[in-house]
Amino acid sequence: FYLPNFLVSDPHLHLLLLLIHVDRPPIVPSLTTSYAHGTSSMSLLGDTVGGALLKSVERWPDKEALVFLEDGVRKTFAEFLKDVDQAAAGLLALGLRKGDRLGMWGPNTYEWVLFQFATAKAGIILVSVNPAYQLQEVEFALRKVGCKAVVCPTEFRTQKYCDMLRKICPEIESSTPGAIKSARLPELRSVIVLDSRQPGMFHFEDVMQAASSQFTQQLQELQKKISFDEPINIQFTSGTTGAPKGATLSHHNIINNACFVGRRMGYDWRLNTRICLPVPLYHCFGSVGGGIIMAVYGCTLVFPSAGYNGKSNLAALESERCTFIYGTPTMYVDMLAQPDLAKYDLSSLEGGEKNMQKNSPVTFLASPLDNMERKCETVGYIMEHLEAKIVDPTTGEVLPLGMKGEIMVRGYCVMLEYWGDPCKTSECITKDGWYKTGDIGSMDAYSYLKIDGRSKDMIIRGGENVYPAEIEQFLHTHPKVKEAQVVGVEDVRMGEEVCACIKLVDGQESSPEEIKAFCKGQVGSLSGSCSFCISHFKIPRYVLFVTDYPVTITGKVTRTSDRIKADPELETPALLWF
Repeated sequence: FYLPNFLVSDPHLHLLLLLIHVDRPPIVPSLTTSYAHGTSSMSLLGDTVGGALLKSVERWPDKEALVFLEDGVRKTFAEFLKDVDQAAAGLLALGLRKGDRLGMWGPNTYEWVLFQFATAKAGIILVSVNPAYQLQEVEFALRKVGCKAVVCPTEFRTQKYCDMLRKICPEIESSTPGAIKSARLPELRSVIVLDSRQPGMFHFEDVMQAASSQFTQQLQELQKKISFDEPINIQFTSGTTGAPKGATLSHHNIINNACFVGRRMGYDWRLNTRICLPVPLYHCFGSVGGGIIMAVYGCTLVFPSAGYNGKSNLAALESERCTFIYGTPTMYVDMLAQPDLAKYDLSSLEGGEKNMQKNSPVTFLASPLDNMERKCETVGYIMEHLEAKIVDPTTGEVLPLGMKGEIMVRGYCVMLEYWGDPCKTSECITKDGWYKTGDIGSMDAYSYLKIDGRSKDMIIRGGENVYPAEIEQFLHTHPKVKEAQVVGVEDVRMGEEVCACIKLVDGQESSPEEIKAFCKGQVGSLSGSCSFCISHFKIPRYVLFVTDYPVTITGKVTRTSDRIKADPELETPALLWF
């Protein structure tokens, strides 16, 4: 086979590059080092988002595309495209132009998906704003990327979106819609409210009614000028390592990722795929794994509710005869824990997805054909047309198979940049195009990947490297443990000690001694069996039972080392977060 020069010249690959064909789950252990290049018989796509949607509309005009159960909205592909074109032309009429940024701030509603595709057709960059953001957070995000427009509902649950915008930009009250001039958000001109009329703001209907034939024609001419390499979406990072950064994605990023994720899930051959989508649209999992997959494969998306609701999910699975469901591990745990789970008819369900989201958004994914061990213990195998390697975090050298190191990825999925932040961009994307994920993991000869945690979360105990995820996975096998988070605690003698913060199954009781004995394999029939235990240096010195964890605005558990302090005179450390 032919190797491009940029691969041959990479000294870290030791000139030993083996490709692995991933049209189907790999059956030959062809890798000899922790480097994988997923090859495929299918080429990358050269479509824009608008182009992909048009192809599905031409193929399935009368097929149901979107169902929003809470709002009673149902749209076929043809109806959806009509709305998209009208909204896109309306945005042009309001003065937005190709390359401008529009912030979408709100829960899962029809208008969210509508503006996702309308901005794409108009060449406008959609900024996915976390619906839980508070004043300081939303101001930072909108100012960082220079949003010219914001779309939001008046409010949702406890979130008062319009009130917050007025506090940031008091000038809105006295402004003409479309002519906002704000000191704190200097590039903001328009606020579009979805469900009410507010002073100085457009209503959603104003956008739709502004789509005159002049701007409809302008929109059609614009399609010839939009390149698939241009930016289409800005996703903010969770902010666990500082201020959120705006990961900028192109049409090429997300169209191809949706294409190959859908192909691996079997959406190219499954008939009438109906996906229940409780995950948030502001995240790549929802917008790409949901919205863009719909456009590429003609799947039907079913949204149970605007905000997460376990019972609504189960009801939607039954009433809409959904064949797939997306969710995070926490969502699956919640749905399975519903007391009336048994009453729902879930016989239509064929599978679900939880994915590794590091780029746009999937780089490794399991196959429905994989065995249970691989589905449970790995994040799957390398995606088509992508490269991945496991390197020593210090030297950058590619590691032998099975050894833990930092995961790096290269290929079409890597973002264009962190918007307006060249320094942060160069820190995480090397000059050779490798994206530093910051995750620690190991790869086998088939390219299946195990995640052992974040490199910054690694605990160094007496010179031994301890990965929290490995201990957490072990603790989850205890029948009384519902969730576990492992962190490092300062220790004078060992440098750091291991602390396990455990949520118990409702109604269960346990003790630190019981958990430690379990880790040593000294529980019941397992007593003395080291086939079901962990190494001594991984056994938690401290075990704390908690009811909640500190989380970032995106729901990720915060593990900052200064959150827990240990007193050498005490058997348990003091918690500063609960």
